[in-house]
Amino acid sequence: MPLIDTFGRAVTYLRVSVTDRCDFRCVYCMAEHMTFLPKPELLTLEELDRLCSAFVVRGVKKLRLTGGEPLVRRDVMTLFRSLSRHLDSGALEELTLTTNGSQLARFAGDLAACGVKRINVSLDTLDPAKFRALTRWGDLSKVLAGIDAAQNAGIHVKLNAVALAGNEAEIPALIEWAHGRGMDVSLIEVMPLGETGAERLDQYLPLSTVRARLAERWTLEDIPFRTGGPARYVSIKETGGRLGFITPLTHNFCEGCNRVRVTCTGTLYMCLGQDDAADLRTPLRASESDETLHTALDDAIFRKPKGHDFVIDRPGRPPALRRHMSVTGG
Repeated sequence: MPLIDTFGRAVTYLRVSVTDRCDFRCVYCMAEHMTFLPKPELLTLEELDRLCSAFVVRGVKKLRLTGGEPLVRRDVMTLFRSLSRHLDSGALEELTLTTNGSQLARFAGDLAACGVKRINVSLDTLDPAKFRALTRWGDLSKVLAGIDAAQNAGIHVKLNAVALAGNEAEIPALIEWAHGRGMDVSLIEVMPLGETGAERLDQYLPLSTVRARLAERWTLEDIPFRTGGPARYVSIKETGGRLGFITPLTHNFCEGCNRVRVTCTGTLYMCLGQDDAADLRTPLRASESDETLHTALDDAIFRKPKGHDFVIDRPGRPPALRRHMSVTGG
C-alpha cells in the first residue's frame, strides 16, 4: 500500500541523510566546533539500502541522499550503485543528492554511471573570500571544479543558495553565472534549526524582499515548473533561466508536502519543522523480514502533521528546533 497521510498527501519523496559529518561549517547550518555521532550509531550502507528499498516498495519515486555532506561517507558509491537497481526496474524515477560540491570532481563520473541525472549543489557566493567566511573551511575552487566535472559528466546541476542578510548583493551575480551555464538556482530562507553561534534574526532575509528587489532589475514571470520539491519558480526574461524560491517562513509549502526525511541513525522525521520522529533502526534490526518495518512506517505516516510553524521574530530567540539541519539532512 502507498504511504498516504491523514490529510490525503502521498509520500513519494524521501530524503535520507547518510552522515551527519561535513567538511564545511556553514554559518547558517553548523556550529564551528561540532560533536558528531559515533560511527557505530550510524546505519550501515547495507541497512540504508534496505531502508530506502522499503520506501520504494511503498511508492516513493524520488530518492535524495543528503548529509551533512553525503560524499564524505566512506564507500558511499556502493550505496548509489546498489540503489540504482530501482532505476533500472522503473520502481524509482529519480536518484539524486544534495552536496556542497567539494568532492564532486572525484565522484561525478561514478554518479552519472549510477543513473544520477540531476544534483543540487549548495553555493552562496562566487567570491572566494566570502565563500571561505560563510563555510568557515571551504575552498571555492574545489566546488567550481566539481560543478565542471558534473556538467561534463552530463549531470544537470541546480544551485541552492541560502538568502542571508549581508550577503544579498551576491545573489544577482550568482544567478547570472548559473543561468549562463544552463543551471537553475533556488533561493532558500534561513531556517531556525540548531545552535550555530550566530543570531538567527541577524541572518534572516525574507525572500519576499529579495524577489521585489530582483524584479526591479529583471522581468520575473511565474511558471508552473516543479521538480518535486517545495520551490516555486519564476523565469527571468533577461537571463533565460529559472529561479526558485523556497520560503519556509514567509510562505510555508506544507499543503502539498510529499516528503519525509530519515537520518543516518534511522530516525524518521515526518516534518522538517517538528520534533516528532519515529525510530526505524530498531524494527530494521529486529528481523530480517521487513514486516515490522512497514508497520512502523504506517504508524509514522499516520502522525505526519499538517504543517510547521517556523518563527524568527526577536533577538535572542532560541532555534525552533535544537537539532542541526545537517542531522536531518540539509
